[in-house]
Amino acid sequence: MPLVYVTRHLHFSAAHRLHSSLLNDESNAHLYGACNNPLGHGHNYDLEVTVVGEPDPVTGMVIDLKELKEIVQREVIDRMDHKFLNFEVESLQGMVPTAENIVIAIWQLLKDQFHTCRLYELKLYETPRNMAVYRGE
Repeated sequence: MPLVYVTRHLHFSAAHRLHSSLLNDESNAHLYGACNNPLGHGHNYDLEVTVVGEPDPVTGMVIDLKELKEIVQREVIDRMDHKFLNFEVESLQGMVPTAENIVIAIWQLLKDQFHTCRLYELKLYETPRNMAVYRGE
């Protein structure tokens, strides 16, 4: 059977502050600029979740898109939407919540959730022009 890639596009809004505990305040301000605001700032994130697998011979689907949406909603959106990522999201504690680190954390939340297919790729758009892509370890 041929492999097919299926993608679901989702959206969440969240705040974060880019600040490394390994740098002093002056270095953080210089490196991250306005993104180092102590009160944080927000983004409207777009997330593309791609899974890969063989279409089921009975249903013709790699995964029911309703199931894909429910998994991502439960594991990612419900945990991150309208949250201050630095403080309210357990999987991001202790790290700088850059798009790169957020997409890795999302992978960890999703990687074991699929049974008829496997997680292939995540694309996290922090802005329409800036995104991070991750394909696992």
